Amino acid sequence: MLISALCNYYDILSCAGKVLKDGYSKVNVHYLVCLEETGKIDEIIRYQLKEEVKMKNGKIKEVWHPKEVIMPERTEKPGIDSNIIEHRPVYLFGLLQSGDILSANDRTGKAEKSHQAFVKANLEFLDGLDSPVINAYRNFILNWKPEEETENIYLKGLGKNYSKSNFIFCLSGYPDRLLHQDECVIQKWNSLRAEHTEKDQHIRQCAVSGTMQPVARIHNKIRGIYGGLAVGSVLISYKNSSENSYCNESSYNSNISETAMKKYTEALNYLLGSPAHKVLFDDITLVFWAMNEKEECEDTFQAMLFGQSDTMDAASVDQMLEKLVKDAQSGKITEDRLSPIDKTNSDTDFYMLGFKPNSSRIALKFIYRKKYADVLWNIAKHQSDMQITGRKYSTVSISAIQKELVPPKSKDKTANPALVTKIFEAVLNGTNYPVSLLETVIRRIKADTDYKLNGVRAGIIKACINRKSRLSNKKEELKVALDKDNKNQAYLCGRLFAILEKLQMDASGGNLNRTIRDAYFASASSRPATVFPKLIKLAQNHLNKVKSPKYYNILIQEVIINIEGGFPEMLMLSEQGKFMVGYYQQYQSFFEGNNKKENEMEADKDGN
Repeated sequence: MLISALCNYYDILSCAGKVLKDGYSKVNVHYLVCLEETGKIDEIIRYQLKEEVKMKNGKIKEVWHPKEVIMPERTEKPGIDSNIIEHRPVYLFGLLQSGDILSANDRTGKAEKSHQAFVKANLEFLDGLDSPVINAYRNFILNWKPEEETENIYLKGLGKNYSKSNFIFCLSGYPDRLLHQDECVIQKWNSLRAEHTEKDQHIRQCAVSGTMQPVARIHNKIRGIYGGLAVGSVLISYKNSSENSYCNESSYNSNISETAMKKYTEALNYLLGSPAHKVLFDDITLVFWAMNEKEECEDTFQAMLFGQSDTMDAASVDQMLEKLVKDAQSGKITEDRLSPIDKTNSDTDFYMLGFKPNSSRIALKFIYRKKYADVLWNIAKHQSDMQITGRKYSTVSISAIQKELVPPKSKDKTANPALVTKIFEAVLNGTNYPVSLLETVIRRIKADTDYKLNGVRAGIIKACINRKSRLSNKKEELKVALDKDNKNQAYLCGRLFAILEKLQMDASGGNLNRTIRDAYFASASSRPATVFPKLIKLAQNHLNKVKSPKYYNILIQEVIINIEGGFPEMLMLSEQGKFMVGYYQQYQSFFEGNNKKENEMEADKDGN
């Protein structure tokens, strides 16, 4: 499914002119080598783009990025194998770097063998070609002696950048006459590609297209996986003889044609090279695309799930979320709502891949294919479940959820990868969140002394409880904002705890270093009956110190009157969650506009 989908996407990209044509590769180039007509290096100039980055201390730092150029197809074979119009320093100059020292001799002879392979392949290719830059390049190849150039001032001037840079060539004084863009070079390369015969190729039925075609022996490398090799890794390869079938070698076992191989690798490299199609999800590289040439789907997906995208800031995302949540709450994303967000057919197939790097191959951790409307609806429903106050809709990104699963003071900010993956699956599929998510959040709230309960954590609890009830065909118990009609005993206990804490804060004038939350929150959420009698007794002293005792008496009484048969002896996990949501929503209600002040005035009026 994956290879076929990538091949289909390549055809879409090809029609839109977004991918390379067959026979060419993209190379990140750092330096331009200017050659005299004799082949001698005249100078080496930086061939990079400058970006000014503002540092934390306010200073501006210059960061240089290599330019991407299109060159004749690069070799993917292991070992020593030269390219036509080479770009790698060890091939071009025959020198290896050790610290600040350039050497033409090494124990394995790699530098010498690489340079000799470069000289042989490129002289053969240039035979019969004639242009000023080609002649200068040919003279460079013929006259360059690596053992005599270990102190070359231009190469030494690059410092440690020499070994990790790529190079292109031009004629000195004509920086726009680049060797790889020379008409003679392009015509010769295209001619050689056209003359390529199939006599040494394995003709088999392609597993993707079903047609008889030459099968790819080695698959092109995939680049852009976070944590992967800089030179790239392969998705499909066979290295052990035990993996071979019917005397086939290497990737002949896969029966994927050269055409299909080039299509899927080019499409995947395009996706991995585009921030609009890729995000780092924990230690997994997440790649996603819709099966069309537009990129509105990917932009909306990234914004809704990760907070913002290249074209949408946080405010735009929240505004879009508010519209979608209205549909999600009614159980359907309507066409009227979908159309203004992105001009995409809701039946479009949407793909999501998760990759992790390996020593030489790419590990595919998961693949999902769903209709775009289903993906959007499930994400909107997730965001709706995560809302905890009625004041404003705010996107809760996956990274924000991950942050709440680890201790705030911990040096290791990585959440359990297995848990994060299950959360992601629940969001995409609209299924129950993992049980361990609720357990982890409640444990963190109790354990983190300086950072107990915030909107994200409360939203996670609400989402876990409500989704489980909804998928079990039961009534959702927790609303978006404070619910005074909710008679759940745990929810009421949470509300009461928030009222008593606010009373304590007002009685002290806000000058407390430690409140009842710091001392009793964990135990109150687990065993209310052992804690609340003590807190209510303490509240009597606080009532004598506030300006509006009537206001707090009313709040306390409207909660306690609904406590049935005394405070619960013990609360189970989900009930502890309801306690915490009740606490959070009640406490937040004190700061909603002038609500507190108006209630106090009304209470005093009634008291008079």
